[in-house]
Amino acid sequence: MESRGELKHWIDALADWLEERLRRRSKSVYVFNGGLSVSGLQHVGRLRGEVVIPEVVRRILEARGLRVKQYLTLYTQDAWKGKESQRRVFPDPEDAKRYTGWPLINVPDPRGELPSWVDRFWADFGPYLGEFTDGSIEVVKTTDMYRGKLLEFVRLSIERREEIREVVNKYRGRRPYPPGWIPFEPRCQQCGRIDSTEALEANLEKGMVRYRCRSCGHEGWAPLWDGKLNWRIEWVGVWWALGVDFEPYGKDHATPGGSRDSANELALKVYGIEPPEGLPYEWVAVKTRDGEADMSSSDFIGFTPREWLEVAHPEVLRFLILRTPPMRKLSLGLHDVPLYYDQYYRAERIYYRAESTGRREEDLLLARSYELSYTRGAPPEKMPAQPPYSHVAILAQVLPEDRWREEAPRRLQRSGHLPEKPSKHDLERLLSLLPRAKRWAEQYAPEHMRIRILEEPPGEILERIPPGMREKLRGLGERLSRLVDWSEESIKQTMVEYTRGWSSKERREFYRYFYLVFVGRESGPRAAPLLSLLDREFVLSRLLGL
Repeated sequence: MESRGELKHWIDALADWLEERLRRRSKSVYVFNGGLSVSGLQHVGRLRGEVVIPEVVRRILEARGLRVKQYLTLYTQDAWKGKESQRRVFPDPEDAKRYTGWPLINVPDPRGELPSWVDRFWADFGPYLGEFTDGSIEVVKTTDMYRGKLLEFVRLSIERREEIREVVNKYRGRRPYPPGWIPFEPRCQQCGRIDSTEALEANLEKGMVRYRCRSCGHEGWAPLWDGKLNWRIEWVGVWWALGVDFEPYGKDHATPGGSRDSANELALKVYGIEPPEGLPYEWVAVKTRDGEADMSSSDFIGFTPREWLEVAHPEVLRFLILRTPPMRKLSLGLHDVPLYYDQYYRAERIYYRAESTGRREEDLLLARSYELSYTRGAPPEKMPAQPPYSHVAILAQVLPEDRWREEAPRRLQRSGHLPEKPSKHDLERLLSLLPRAKRWAEQYAPEHMRIRILEEPPGEILERIPPGMREKLRGLGERLSRLVDWSEESIKQTMVEYTRGWSSKERREFYRYFYLVFVGRESGPRAAPLLSLLDREFVLSRLLGL
């Protein structure tokens, strides 16, 4: 979709700025990177700055002729903190304390099924990257890098340790490192900890460091690949090893005089490399019915890409990320998925010029965010059908799964939510949404949306219906039997007209019994959508047979 006037989506403006900066570097291939520490739950918030934003910018710049390589670096040598939230995922949290301080890659899988802690929690994120991107991101682990390119950087850092100390101490305030400090943290060869060792001496010819462990008291030698650099230096090491030109970073690194500033200075003054261009971004929060909190990996707050894909399409999450400027808070909750689909469908209508907000800037933001939500190719030429998520959730519950492919399109056509001749895209969207909407209804929907249609109302329910109310329900059946068009709108109009003039108390009582005879409870989804998605003869038989 073309830009309208001089207005630009924030990500296009970012791409313009970045292209100008990158072309000054005169490289044949530019490198984008994101960084994650696999300290626990790999939540969807980590898709924002480290994955989706750089991926979209990469695709924009590639369309302009630049060649770009994109990485995602997993910091797997970081020390496991042994927080209560981390220990709680083990069968014996008390016993798990013994892993405190170990490199993440060495901590065992809490379930004992996979090689490590990293493998366990990466399993809900890594395999799904291709769903949220174009599949061109290469994932690298610092553990592997320390046996490769980073090993060379470790040697260089030990050689230049006094220059490093001079820079780092500017940012450490009252805790400066003493002369002779070696900026490397070997893993203790006895207790396994990486957070409690002090390097005392380096032998670069043999590739070893002598250390003392504050935890177990052990003194010995460790190889340079079996440890990690001080984290500020390690960050620069990744830039150096991969040749990074652009890397977004969390807002905590963006404070003046903070970690990003110190890493930039180290890169320039000690290692002679140009730091990558950056982009600070705000955290993503998780919303629950009780409130919201920032997503956190080690605290296990949030939900994973796998959990999102169980209830929603990846394009919808990409849209929400792209619609929200990076330094603005983004809050997500799985119970709100139908609302996100409403927002996505609205942006879709604006993209196809079927609707407008009346504000050019807002229209551009929504339409461009929708356009870029597609991971492979452009949106279809014709606007897709938009069956409301809540309707599909109802349909997925009232229709057996083995009838979804044949019957679901027919029922949505009849109810007015699918065209007579749906496109291939329409059908693919519907058939991939049905299992997601069913899962949402089972796991996250409010109680009234979780339904099971009664094959026959039990005797105790029928006995509760007063004679006058039976007559009213049969009367509704008679009105509905005259409908030629079994659509949501015609059913809604019939019900409105039928109950016109009733008192609010009468209407409440009527709907109590209406839901009882269909779902066995005194409440349920809105009546007209529910009936429109049920078989017409079944509905009439139920009402007229009372």
